[in-house]
Amino acid sequence: MPTSDAEGKDWSLARFKRHQPRTVLDIGPGEGTYAKLLRPHEPDVPGVWWTAVEIHKPYVAKYKLKSTKTRKAYDEIHVEDIRESEDHLLHRDLVIAGDVLEHMPREDAIALLRRVEAAGAWHILVSLPIVESQQGEVEGNAHEAHVHQWDAGDMDQVLASLGGNVEAMHGGTLGVWWWSRR
Repeated sequence: MPTSDAEGKDWSLARFKRHQPRTVLDIGPGEGTYAKLLRPHEPDVPGVWWTAVEIHKPYVAKYKLKSTKTRKAYDEIHVEDIRESEDHLLHRDLVIAGDVLEHMPREDAIALLRRVEAAGAWHILVSLPIVESQQGEVEGNAHEAHVHQWDAGDMDQVLASLGGNVEAMHGGTLGVWWWSRR
């Protein structure tokens, strides 16, 4: 679904405030959960830039993902499959994969995380279900189907394999990870 469970959001917000990224890429923003959660807590400096890569074009208008004068959402939106995006989009202070990696084969998710690290991202925020979570097409969007069921230990190992520092929060429904290059 284009929404996300509330579990782990406070945990994610605490890390966002600690690291204060200036450039953010949100992969598969859906209804814009992370922009709504994190943008009000941006560092108090001009020029924080948010980019979204959304595979399902109808979500851009439906969820009003583009920033306006009165509402901060995304400064830049690319409608495409992140697995086919140019690597320069992945070079950000923070890359968010919030409730998106379960929508692709495990091998694709791992390859994407490796590309993000290789492109020079400083931090990666991952959130995904760590319980059985079957889901098919939603609102005519075939990309909403859950393709891989992750468990917490598996994602722990995948992110640890990138090197850097990994913090994790394993909840009752979601697992949330903050990977840092430093």
